[in-house]
Amino acid sequence: MRSDPILIWGAGAIGGTLGAYWARAGVPVLMVDIVPEHVEACRTSGLAIIGPVEEFRQVVPAVTPQELTGSYSRIVLAVKAGATEAALAVLKPRLAADGFVLSAQNGLNEITIAKAVGEQRTMGCFVNFGADWHGPGEILYGNRGAVVVGELDGAMTERVREMHRLLAIFEPDAILTDNIYGYLWGKLAYGAMLFGTALTNDSMSANFADPQRLPVWLALGREVGAVAAARGVTSLGFGEFDPAVFAPGAPEGPQVETIAWLADYTSKTAKTHSGIWRDLAVRKRKTEGQPQIGIISELGREVGVATPALELLVSLIQDIEDGRRPMSFETLKVLIEQCRSASTTA
Repeated sequence: MRSDPILIWGAGAIGGTLGAYWARAGVPVLMVDIVPEHVEACRTSGLAIIGPVEEFRQVVPAVTPQELTGSYSRIVLAVKAGATEAALAVLKPRLAADGFVLSAQNGLNEITIAKAVGEQRTMGCFVNFGADWHGPGEILYGNRGAVVVGELDGAMTERVREMHRLLAIFEPDAILTDNIYGYLWGKLAYGAMLFGTALTNDSMSANFADPQRLPVWLALGREVGAVAAARGVTSLGFGEFDPAVFAPGAPEGPQVETIAWLADYTSKTAKTHSGIWRDLAVRKRKTEGQPQIGIISELGREVGVATPALELLVSLIQDIEDGRRPMSFETLKVLIEQCRSASTTA
């Protein structure tokens, strides 16, 4: 057992929720966040977890990056994908010689982390619970979801078993896997679709339930499936979402059924819109479009797989970020028409 606290870098939706649960269970943690008001609330009046899953307030030790001292053997990185490199530059000197960084993020950030600190000092993690940072000292925990942890090489080490035990404090059904990249790639198909739903102000469920928009979800799922297959990845699902249905040459029926399941699944959470939508509509900041979705196209080019729908999606998200297009059905319609045209041609 390690005696030093778990350092959680990023106390937003994912990191803040984990930190609150661990602190409540008596696990020593220290959260780092760049928002001074949030840090102050967490360490004084406490971090409020609200929503249908459970509600409580927990004081959690927290500091800004400027206040941080010491070194840590376990660092949970929970910042937006686009902030990964900047966070690594600051936290790397704080990583103990025998320590590791666990990526509790969306996307394939393990690749970036491993380049910075080494593969042996990197641990993979897949999270799919619904949460949103609502403001200083308040996080909405909208719904439970899959939590998976694994070493990048699939080894069942003592340290990964310990992190699995700790994650099970938060999510009792947490999974220990020897194929963490399979889960990460599996979620990329779903994640790409969530970016698509953020092109409009409609809820995730309304987007998935609209037959007119179905060509977009099918095209995005198939492109991610094609890149994963070409790179030799065996994608794994979560809940009833099975990314294998989007593998090259797979029949359309199960794909349509999967989108129908997503419409139902996203209708049953207090988190009605994606975090991407919140970034654009509420927080008025750049999304993780390029680091989370754009990287799929980059990895696709390496193996000769074209991803026109993913590339157009990232472009449209950037148009919204830069004020060139509104969040509207008309913006999504550009992607619908390309996907429908490609489907007809095929």
